[in-house]
Amino acid sequence: MSTPRVHRIHQHTYAAYLEHESGSNVKHEFLEGEIYAMAGGSRQHAALAVAVSAVLYQQLRDKPCVVHSSDLKVRVLATGLATYPDVTVICGPPQEDPLSRHVVLNPTLVVEVTSPSTEEWDRGEKLDHYRQIPGLEACVLVSHREQKIEIWDRQGDGEWVLREAGPGEVLALGTLGCTLDVDDIYRNVDLAS
Repeated sequence: MSTPRVHRIHQHTYAAYLEHESGSNVKHEFLEGEIYAMAGGSRQHAALAVAVSAVLYQQLRDKPCVVHSSDLKVRVLATGLATYPDVTVICGPPQEDPLSRHVVLNPTLVVEVTSPSTEEWDRGEKLDHYRQIPGLEACVLVSHREQKIEIWDRQGDGEWVLREAGPGEVLALGTLGCTLDVDDIYRNVDLAS
């Protein structure tokens, strides 16, 4: 979502957004009264999201955590953003939005696979929104341009620390007890095509 938010033509309520979304066959993000259509991703984007999901599922299946696809909507109460992360992990009972049982408020981990049209949003403002979720422990960014994974971890004092890994490297997701192997995530994904 890279649309500049300079001039508002329509101002929607969150309830109107939920109603609009329930009848739509296209996903939309919601922020500050605006509804933004989400474009479909590339084949590489889809493959990377599935690879991360599969790795997390294998490592979390015996823990009280559930890995969700991009069909799960997350709402950031502090900022009003409603969006569909590429992958969402919830550990413990899900906290549903009082206005919609199809929206969760308490992800433990969110993953965004960047794309040419969303990279600036994913790395900037959207990341800032995610970090306002009280129980969120980590945000993972998977690059569409190069074999690179970034993890933003929330520290005990509430500060966020960035860790990065490239080819041949592995990143640990501390509190979840998982690892992300860059070579494994990017296996068979040709970023050049």
